[in-house]
Amino acid sequence: MTYPDFFDQVEPIELEDPLSNFLGAFEEGLMEITYLDCVKLAGHSCPTVAGAYLMAKKGLAALYGNELPRRGSIRVSLHENEAEGVTGVIGNVIAFIAGANGIGGFKGIGGHFSRNNLLHYDVPMEGEVTLTRTDTNRSVTLSYNPSIIPADPAMQPLMGKSLQGLASAGERKKFGQLWQARVEKILLSAALWDQMITIK
Repeated sequence: MTYPDFFDQVEPIELEDPLSNFLGAFEEGLMEITYLDCVKLAGHSCPTVAGAYLMAKKGLAALYGNELPRRGSIRVSLHENEAEGVTGVIGNVIAFIAGANGIGGFKGIGGHFSRNNLLHYDVPMEGEVTLTRTDTNRSVTLSYNPSIIPADPAMQPLMGKSLQGLASAGERKKFGQLWQARVEKILLSAALWDQMITIK
């Protein structure tokens, strides 16, 4: 499997997953989720997937500090409807990282480890996403704006030609490279994260 090198340069998110410990999937429940994992989940790498990953990373750090985030014990709420724009993509990525599901999620074992009813849309808030610890009820609300890192001007016409079937193989490849170049800047420009992501 071949993919852009920068995927492996993105710092993984480390978590503790009690369910995986109980069922013997990961020793002591210690695990990490990478940007590559999220790309596989979404089926693509884009500014939206990158932003969801960074919001999860920064939100969990704000909630847990030096503790490992406890996967499956985090409620994910989104301001917009699931079908609105890219909201569903953001919800899927953050919920995957947090171990949160909607009504169809895992119901638990003997009253423990349930992950259903932890993902909600259409929730009033002054932001895009709220993460809440179910043990302490502490929460953080985040918003994401990647406009500080603009796309290369050549990308839009190349996208148009590619979608219309008019681009050469070289032009299609160039479009993909320019697309991922912006994603790389978003994910690796840590000095700009505070300008892209606001936390309340």
